[in-house]
Amino acid sequence: MDESMPQPAKKVPGAAQQFTAFTPYEPAPSEEYMNPTQIAHFRQILEDWRNELMAEVDRTVQHMQMENVNYSDPNDRASLETDMGLELRARDRERKLIRKITQALDRIKTGEYGYCESCGVEIGLRRLEARPTATLCIDCKTLEEKREKQMAQE
Repeated sequence: MDESMPQPAKKVPGAAQQFTAFTPYEPAPSEEYMNPTQIAHFRQILEDWRNELMAEVDRTVQHMQMENVNYSDPNDRASLETDMGLELRARDRERKLIRKITQALDRIKTGEYGYCESCGVEIGLRRLEARPTATLCIDCKTLEEKREKQMAQE
């Protein structure tokens, strides 16, 4: 297998996936942050990820239509209903993720993508590649998580 080619994400049935089928961006030493090349890189990641999730939604709809079987055995029916429930919950998580991806694409259009919505600093290329929908820099995200943890303990 060619090691220079991006490897597709491993699929876990019923789980929302992080899109990883891309080549990491290598900026030039003096390259400006969120220049047109970087913007195009992240737009492509987000669009490909959204398209992959939408294809999964379509497969689920087709699967549910094909599985519209009325089993006479209560155990078979219960198993089918459990499987469908898990699949629907996974699709609901993916629906929320698609919304976040769309919001990230909107931030690209407005020129806000890549900058922390809390403090305005650069989020960073590696963080955005790890989580293309990130809206907070690592420092602000850490503070938010600490606040959430404190609120949960109260």
